[in-house]
Amino acid sequence: MKEKLIYALLFGSVLISVLTTIGIILSLFTETFSFFKEVPISKFLTDTQWTPLFLDKHFGVLPLVAGTTIILIGSSIVALPLGLASAIYLSMYASPTVRRIVKPLLEILAGIPTVVYGYFALTFVTPLLKNFLPGLPTFNALSASIVVGIMIIPMVSSLSEDALISVPKTLKEAGFALGATRYEVATKIVLPAGLSGVIASFILAISRAVGETMIVMLAAGSTPKFTLNPLESIQTMTASIVQISMGDTPQGTIEYKTIFAVGTLLFVITLLINIVGQMITRRFREVYE
Repeated sequence: MKEKLIYALLFGSVLISVLTTIGIILSLFTETFSFFKEVPISKFLTDTQWTPLFLDKHFGVLPLVAGTTIILIGSSIVALPLGLASAIYLSMYASPTVRRIVKPLLEILAGIPTVVYGYFALTFVTPLLKNFLPGLPTFNALSASIVVGIMIIPMVSSLSEDALISVPKTLKEAGFALGATRYEVATKIVLPAGLSGVIASFILAISRAVGETMIVMLAAGSTPKFTLNPLESIQTMTASIVQISMGDTPQGTIEYKTIFAVGTLLFVITLLINIVGQMITRRFREVYE
């Protein structure tokens, strides 16, 4: 009886997760389908203007995609090298005492609310960047990208470090026995052996950056421009969803339905990133007995 109860509880947990996912998909695609009855999907994907709240309405999502791409690329440039370097240091160079102290301190970054990161970008990073770029506007994609990158460093570092430290000790010892330096063992033995886990951490961090909202709302501005210049004010897909949903947009209007259309596109992009990540992870996965 006890085993049956445990089985029922575990199955119920799985069922709730599946039903929640189905509910999210249905709510997104139902309103999105209604949106595309009024706005052609070709116009949605190719128009370079996004003004759903203006009298002269345009529903081209390209400016929002461009803004999201800037944040994605900029944050990846910041987070992926620093996170991987931190993971290599913690797994190969740090003493057990240093590792016990540094890793929790690094993971504190993951617990800071994103709104705090947003104000940090707006009040500290942007003024600092203006010392080097005098014409930089207060709201810009560069500052937001840097801070989003800082925010996802713990995710890259922690997951990559777990992947590297799980590499069998015999491989490391074999490298040292052949005369390899610690750097050579780290980069030519341990990193290739744990590459699937490292790539998985990259994919999760990138997905997190794509879905970030508060930092880009506060630091990047709310100007949907079809540009890839990080020195300009931009708007991401998540920021647009928040802007429209917080206004006085009546439910059932075409403006209201844009929330679901953009949300569906964001869902599809994130899904594709994860599918590609799974394919790459399987390609480089190493199995040790």
